[in-house]
Amino acid sequence: MNIWESIRLAFDAIRAHKLRSGLTTLGIMIGVLTVIGMLALIDGFNKMVAKQLSSLGTTTLYVQKQGLVMSHDDWLKTRGRKNLTIADAYSLRDNCPSVMRVAPILENMATVKHGREEVLGSSIVGTTPEYQFIANQEMEDGRAMSPMDLERSRPVAIIGFTLTDKLFGRQDPIGKELAIGGNRFEVIGTLSKKGSFLGNDQDNIAIIPISTFQKLFTGQIRNRGRGGSVTIAVQPLDADRIESAKDEITELLRRRRRVPPSKPDDFGIVTADQVMDIFKKITAGVFGLMIGVTLLSLLVGGIGIMNIMLVSVSERIKEIGIRKAIGARRRDIMQQFLIEAVALSTVGGVAGMVLGFVLAGLISLTIKLPSTVSWWSVLLGFGFSAAVGIFFGWYPARRAAEMDPIEALRYE
Repeated sequence: MNIWESIRLAFDAIRAHKLRSGLTTLGIMIGVLTVIGMLALIDGFNKMVAKQLSSLGTTTLYVQKQGLVMSHDDWLKTRGRKNLTIADAYSLRDNCPSVMRVAPILENMATVKHGREEVLGSSIVGTTPEYQFIANQEMEDGRAMSPMDLERSRPVAIIGFTLTDKLFGRQDPIGKELAIGGNRFEVIGTLSKKGSFLGNDQDNIAIIPISTFQKLFTGQIRNRGRGGSVTIAVQPLDADRIESAKDEITELLRRRRRVPPSKPDDFGIVTADQVMDIFKKITAGVFGLMIGVTLLSLLVGGIGIMNIMLVSVSERIKEIGIRKAIGARRRDIMQQFLIEAVALSTVGGVAGMVLGFVLAGLISLTIKLPSTVSWWSVLLGFGFSAAVGIFFGWYPARRAAEMDPIEALRYE
């Protein structure tokens, strides 16, 4: 018997027991669906993070008092560090040859009002004119912050799309007043829309001179226990100078902060690559967990296939005996039942792949992730399902192949 005849007989057997075959393949289908859906979700998530980090500047360094804090213990260990200051930022600008731009940043949350409209929890960023270049903040309308705004501590603000839309609607906000935390500001510019990142609205922002921020909000930050440490955004001369910029920053700050040679840094330098690596580790952990769930689902599906194939062998004992009596070899019998098991599992796998494509589309629509089904995830799903069919179909196929034709013909 050739292989095509075995495949035809396998699908004839599946069609003869549609309900039984469908229920048997459920475990395989769910397993493959999980693999493809999770890979699409993780791939989309990584692409979104990479895009957002790129929009912030792939070469930008952020110097912080605590650096990347990954646990409560880390936070407790680093919260007592000495604050970074605006003077530290300007020292980096003046003394680090690999640094092109520096912007000190202070942040606070406040309610922003205009007339009867208000927006809660807006991010108020106090900084210098260089910040918009470093953070790739594109102007939609109006003007950017000027050195004179900074020098004179002017109450001026550049606002994001959310504030523009919710507070002013179709009105032109340039030149109009709004209240930030109860303090009056003039709108001098609006920013282009950036969208949200990990649920955080990047357009709910107001940028003001850091000198104005210090006058109006520093006391609020201290009262809330946030310390008032400056974050320093640093733009190296180019991508090739990132490491040299980090070395220069580290050496200068250790000297300014009088860190002994035997002690570790009492500040952190955060890069886009570090943040991306953390997200990749998180998604790898999630993927590992889902692989465990998938393998469990495939195991259940495989056991179901083995049971059904054993039932199928029992139901067709006489057929096996007749085929052996008229010259079918053990290899032919084994091939037929093994192909039937693989066909069952791959039908479930193909159904899982189709549903995986649907799931990836739903993910893109509902949470706006750029999720796509990669070719290798399809191959992985198909390979998993075929492997399950071979592994769990081997024993029933071997049992059928080793059956004594005389005993099989006597079976009633």
